[in-house]
Amino acid sequence: MTTTTTSTEKMNEPNWTTHEKSCLKNKYSTDLLVENCSPIHLTDKTFPSDAYVVTFRNPDGEIQKDLVRSAKRVNIFDMYYDKFGQGAMLSIDFGPGNVNPKLWGNKPQEEKKKRR
Repeated sequence: MTTTTTSTEKMNEPNWTTHEKSCLKNKYSTDLLVENCSPIHLTDKTFPSDAYVVTFRNPDGEIQKDLVRSAKRVNIFDMYYDKFGQGAMLSIDFGPGNVNPKLWGNKPQEEKKKRR
């Protein structure tokens, strides 16, 4: 007889409030695309090419990954340093996306009917 065990994933509380997320664009010139990424998000090619995977240690001591869009890495570092303090930042790596940042998020235009 075989027994199966199911793993219960502990759902982490969000590190960023909605007010903080809305202020990131003005204060740090960054955009938090995905908070607490899953492995599926880390292999998704539909994100912009200027997105970075940020690995950090949250206040509970757990290691988490976020997907953040920014033009410069120093802006991302400043954002996480101000939020979590010294020693929380582990790495900033290139993201998986390969979509042109200018075109990301835009919907294709509908084709208009030609007049005859």
